[in-house]
Amino acid sequence: MADEPDIDEREDDEDDGLDPEAVARRQAAMERIVRMGDPVLRTVARPVEGFDGELREEVRWMGQLMHDALGVGLAAPQVGISHRLFVYRVEQDSPIVAVINPELEWTGDETEIGDEGCLSIPGIQVEVERPVHVRVGGLDEHGEVVHIEAAGLEARVIQHEMDHLDGVLILDRTSKDQRKAAMRALRDREAGQALA
Repeated sequence: MADEPDIDEREDDEDDGLDPEAVARRQAAMERIVRMGDPVLRTVARPVEGFDGELREEVRWMGQLMHDALGVGLAAPQVGISHRLFVYRVEQDSPIVAVINPELEWTGDETEIGDEGCLSIPGIQVEVERPVHVRVGGLDEHGEVVHIEAAGLEARVIQHEMDHLDGVLILDRTSKDQRKAAMRALRDREAGQALA
């Protein structure tokens, strides 16, 4: 999966090819995203009950934030909202999909290890093993039933975002060695920022 964009987060190197306005939008978007360490990321999100204009605005805002942050998925807990809701878009030109109160209906037996990043843990990538095929049921922002059968990157994105709704991060799904290396990198980065 090395040629595919990271889950949640596209590579930081992409900033190099962006115009200054896009870089500024990305930086502003990243400031709105909750970082690892915030308790909302470790909390099981509450089901969405009201399907109204406020919810549709939340979905629109999250989609725009995900787009500006150069992400491929974003879950409500990542913006500090304890809702069982996520948005994603695997292809840059595809419409943004919102899935509310998702339920994993089926996973295939075949699994694949792939690199994943996360907007809530910027700059960190770890290997995560996930089923290659999934079927998810839920609702869209209008309260209409949706069923999504996905494979490959789309299946990985969906599973990653559903993990966020249950308080699970990619560091919980990787090997002990990769988790240690990621935590060391995060500590080193924080120490470097403190000295700057």
